Amino acid sequence: MADRLVRGNSADGTIRVYAAVTTDLVNEAQRIHGTFPVATAALGRLLTAAAIMGAAGLKSDTDSMTLQIKGNGDIRDMVAVTDNKSRVRGYISNPYIDRPLNSKGKLDVGGAVTGVTGGTSHDGGYLSVIRDLGMKEPYIGRVPLVSGEIAEDLTYYYAKSEQIPTAIALGVLVNTDDKALAAGGYMIQLMPEATDETAVRLEEIIKEAPPITDLIHGGSGAEDILFRMTEGFSMICENKYIVPEYKCKCSRERMERALVTIGADEIRSLIDEQGGAEMMCRFCDNKYNFTKEELTELLKQAEGKR
Repeated sequence: MADRLVRGNSADGTIRVYAAVTTDLVNEAQRIHGTFPVATAALGRLLTAAAIMGAAGLKSDTDSMTLQIKGNGDIRDMVAVTDNKSRVRGYISNPYIDRPLNSKGKLDVGGAVTGVTGGTSHDGGYLSVIRDLGMKEPYIGRVPLVSGEIAEDLTYYYAKSEQIPTAIALGVLVNTDDKALAAGGYMIQLMPEATDETAVRLEEIIKEAPPITDLIHGGSGAEDILFRMTEGFSMICENKYIVPEYKCKCSRERMERALVTIGADEIRSLIDEQGGAEMMCRFCDNKYNFTKEELTELLKQAEGKR
């Protein structure tokens, strides 16, 4: 199924749902970073979550949201950044993770993140959600990791930091060639007017539903997932949809600005010791080379900022 992100609400306004298929997006990330299966699944889940949360929580074209995982396992650092159009980019500190399957016969994303296989751990790192809405300071919410499985950690984040009853599912089915056969997710949120009966019924649906990757691999699109996860409720799916995509915003001009910000002394050291500089974007692995003459011009700019 083609990548797509849709939004819907129940007719009575008590349920809000976002559902996404992100297989192409995840495969582009895998191509760029050369991730092995566990890393493909981990980064793919975080990128999918960012795509959904960006569509849900960002209004302006200049807004951005960053999801950051700091773990104590093989994955020490993982980041996904999105805008309000679900154009995402990200990186993982260790793309070449090789771990045995967990007790359920699945890729051990939780163990790779927290260093703890199975169970619940509040000492395996933390999750940060950073919203930059163009204000003086960004909003930062942070919670300890529950399991490192990412969907559970984000569900915990919404409960603790935003007090919104939320159910999140994220999945990446990885093929033997390290690429994703299916990837996607959903987020269901209850509005304050929702009844206990509604909450119980949604819990039953979620418990009985097959894994998200089974739905996608079986041919379900984003709209199908939205209605499947709210079966029995009167739902309205918006006509407009978003195509989530992996899109890096790096450029030579951005790298020049980054060099200027490191300061005149550092630029001078690059000129004296290396006679040039090479910078690489962590999100897309593009390399930018700067000659001695170009660094000299940037040095003048840095000195002018003093």
